[in-house]
Amino acid sequence: MIAFAPQQQLQPQLGPSRPALAPRRIFAAPMAAPDRRRRSRAGLLVSAAAPPTYTRDFSSKPRLIQHKNEAKAFYAFLSQVYDYIVNPGHWTTDMREDALSVAQLDSPDLKVVDVGGGTGFCTQGIVKAGIPPANITLIDQSPQQLDKARKKADLKGATIMEGDAEDLPFETDTFDRYVSAGSIEYWPEPQRGICEAYRVLKPGGVACMIGPVHPTHPISRTMADLWMLFPTEEEYIQWFTAAGFTDIQMKRIGPSWYRGVRRHGLIMGCSVTARKPAAGPSPLELGPKAEVSAKVNTNPLAFVLRVLLGSVGGFWYFLLPVYMFLKNLVWPRSGPLADKF
Repeated sequence: MIAFAPQQQLQPQLGPSRPALAPRRIFAAPMAAPDRRRRSRAGLLVSAAAPPTYTRDFSSKPRLIQHKNEAKAFYAFLSQVYDYIVNPGHWTTDMREDALSVAQLDSPDLKVVDVGGGTGFCTQGIVKAGIPPANITLIDQSPQQLDKARKKADLKGATIMEGDAEDLPFETDTFDRYVSAGSIEYWPEPQRGICEAYRVLKPGGVACMIGPVHPTHPISRTMADLWMLFPTEEEYIQWFTAAGFTDIQMKRIGPSWYRGVRRHGLIMGCSVTARKPAAGPSPLELGPKAEVSAKVNTNPLAFVLRVLLGSVGGFWYFLLPVYMFLKNLVWPRSGPLADKF
């Protein structure tokens, strides 16, 4: 594993672009992928085909809200307070600007899609970076979240639509930039969503994925794994590599009052960027989708239990930033206790 300082940008330099006509690899989500690991120039162990993460197995990492139906129900309620509770504790304006600073939103002529854009908070950051709303498409599976986005004055003129991150309703090679913030954690198959990012980008287009990082603290790790997907930093690199992206880079982000602490995990902990080297869909060919949006994917009782129990893990992450904020006020910034923060 690479050790690097908080808020530092990681540039693994994963090697030259693959040929445009390279044979497509087959990857079926429910099956284990072959181990085709190699070591990047930066020393990070990456894989030609990342392992699948789709599971409903309670014996390992249940990730009860990492499913389409459950996430949609969860956000039917959370949407009412999202901009007032979630953003101040986990996804501040400063963090948003820091995360998007590497997305190469450097021309008003760029055509941008914001996938899993929810209430439009990240989309507002794209507008602030200089992209006119008319060039932005915001897509999310939650109608309640999208209702909030439509009411924001600075998003007037943007295309706002309901849809599935793992099955985007766009033609191949459509967008110059792909942005997704705080969405991958709910995707049943993150590899599929990242392959979709590859597909809808134009050749040379840049994807920017902003999402959580997995905790190492035992209590936070238990709650995170109960709630949803918290990928490791290595998994992000593996998924983008397997999808066919090149120039993969990782930038660490986090609330300022955490003082760089990452052992509890972060709902918004990294910004990963990568470039599409050639036209067409991802060279990684996937099997059938594990779940279909707007279709019942489990029995009603299991669905209710998953939403309720998964919300317990989510509640822990509403308390955690408050604890870290108060600790930041009183904990020493120097001396033997400083590194125990």
